[in-house]
Amino acid sequence: MFQTRTLIFGVATAALMAGVASAKTDITVAIQLEPPHLDPTSAAAGAIDSVLYSNVFEGLTRFMGDGSVVPGLAASWEISDDGLTYTFALREGVTFHDGTTMDAEDVKFTFDRILAEDSANAQKALFEGITNVEVVDPQTVRMTLGTPNGNMLFNLAWGDAVIVAPETIENIKQQPIGTGPFKFDSWTQGDKIEISRADSYWGDAPALEKATFKFISDPTAAFASVMAEDVDVFWSFPAPENLPQFKADPRFQVLIGSTEGETILSTNNKKPPFDDVRVRQALAHAINRQAIIDGAMFGYGTPIGTHFAPHNPAYVDLTGESAFDPDKARALLAEAGMADGFKTTLHLPPPSYARRGGEIIAAQLADVGITAEIINVEWAQWLETVFRGKDFGLTIVSHTEPMDIGIYANPDYYFQYDNPAFQELMATLNATTDPDTRTNLMAKAQEIISGDAVNGYLFQLAQLSVAKAEVQGLWINAPTQATDLTGVSWSE
Repeated sequence: MFQTRTLIFGVATAALMAGVASAKTDITVAIQLEPPHLDPTSAAAGAIDSVLYSNVFEGLTRFMGDGSVVPGLAASWEISDDGLTYTFALREGVTFHDGTTMDAEDVKFTFDRILAEDSANAQKALFEGITNVEVVDPQTVRMTLGTPNGNMLFNLAWGDAVIVAPETIENIKQQPIGTGPFKFDSWTQGDKIEISRADSYWGDAPALEKATFKFISDPTAAFASVMAEDVDVFWSFPAPENLPQFKADPRFQVLIGSTEGETILSTNNKKPPFDDVRVRQALAHAINRQAIIDGAMFGYGTPIGTHFAPHNPAYVDLTGESAFDPDKARALLAEAGMADGFKTTLHLPPPSYARRGGEIIAAQLADVGITAEIINVEWAQWLETVFRGKDFGLTIVSHTEPMDIGIYANPDYYFQYDNPAFQELMATLNATTDPDTRTNLMAKAQEIISGDAVNGYLFQLAQLSVAKAEVQGLWINAPTQATDLTGVSWSE
């Protein structure tokens, strides 16, 4: 009897230990682009949010995988009847990863820094309507606006508005300290970033204890890393031609969703000859969108005719306004005095949609007499030369920020579109809360930038990811550029 009981106990213990061993608590996620630094509040690089949004840093509100906006560090809020005052009740017991308390002073510091004259925040324009941020008490913040903004809670969910602390801001680009469920551990530049579960987190603890983000920019290397099972997930997989092979392999799952990524042929509107709307319209008619989607993305992507996501209820299909028509493109160039064409530059950052799409677009432009010199640049070079330096003719990039048509109201933005009528329209939109009126204004905004051919509107980027079959809880769609690990776990 004693021996039987001992045997049963031993078998049960072994089974229990085997069950524990099978429940993995670490994960390796590959992404294509490495962040230039680790401060999401002072750069335009979405790669920063890809690693840190919702994992390490949190805002007053946050995006969920379905695109909804829910409370974040603000447990609740009240909005005054005139829409000018937002009073946020902060969550109790929230600490930064260095053990210091997160309170109203940190919220005030964050937004004062965003709005400062020397601010490097890439989305400062979203928050310039804030006239004052007041500490009511440690758990209460009052935010005052100059005019009502129907997008304010949405804007506060952006990675550019995550809450940071004055005590750690000096080293934030290398040592990010947030309030999220994971804390930053290390960054081996050119290779990986490691994060681990923050035991002091105020909310529900994530199932994962550790996560490693690997940077693999080359599509061939991306395929090899997944097939060899060196990585558990490849978020935004850069080689769509390989997806059928992964779909046929029971070791993997392929996630196909949508993003907020309007992929565009960005045009320097102040650089001749692109300061002539006829030249920009010629560009638009020289482009065969479907050929780009088929050739660069193997059919994954939705054609767009303006800077707006097709899955948004306010989207207007304007692709017909810039339909592929090489003869019309040539006629427009002739009308603009450029019948013999011209030469320009085409800066291409690393993503496959840019490098592969750029080759196709260069050939399409050449067909109407436009010679585009391809210049391949790394992401940091693109940010310095194109985004900040505005030293380019054309470039290809996917704008992955959610509902970001407002960037066209900023004449200092890198493509330098300056239209006072559009700026006035966006000011009206920001001050409007009625849903039907907002929809009509957004439609008008789409029509204006399409008619002005501000950029060449190509396609809405598909969200294509590959993961091991046992990984669960990943976002399928990408309402913002983030690899949210808060709900990710391994099936047993």
